[in-house]
Amino acid sequence: MPKMVDHHERRRLIADALLRVAVRHGFEGVSLRHVATEAGVTSGMVQHYFRTKDEMMQFALGVVRERNEARITEAVSRLGPDPAPRDFLRAVLAGLLPLDDASRADGLVALAFLAYAALRPEAGASLRRDTSQLVAHLADQIRRVRTTDGARADIDPDAAAAGLLAVTEGLGTYLLTAQTTPENALRALDAHLTLVLPTV
Repeated sequence: MPKMVDHHERRRLIADALLRVAVRHGFEGVSLRHVATEAGVTSGMVQHYFRTKDEMMQFALGVVRERNEARITEAVSRLGPDPAPRDFLRAVLAGLLPLDDASRADGLVALAFLAYAALRPEAGASLRRDTSQLVAHLADQIRRVRTTDGARADIDPDAAAAGLLAVTEGLGTYLLTAQTTPENALRALDAHLTLVLPTV
């Protein structure tokens, strides 16, 4: 009987190898040959699953996205079934920060992908879609606070959500480049949350 091949697992194996290469060399240093060597497979096998470098990177970014979502889901679940909007916002945003070794590795990949996509706008389409969806989700939480608690009725929820995400991503870059510590990053995040939701 022929051996069953788990194609999704094999794609993930290759994507994990790509992540390790990208962390060491950045996406510009990624090649099918480097990834194949890192994964312990042939270049032909890599090409079987990913026809182009962009396809490989999109899949790797998807792996990072799944890991981020798992971290955030776990953090939000610890808040209970109906968390306060501010607590929810903090859990989501803090979950995006590279505060430990695992999230730092993912953050380095995301940073490398940003640099790659900056020169290739078509490669960043999924990133732009993810950002828009996340900003909309955060803005909904800010609207909930305004509706239920009357906090900062002058705040534009969409602009505030975009600002909070931008602050978080900036803090993430500071963490990845050792310009701040996890403690200081969380303190800065809390300070900006207070600016948006001072009475919650």
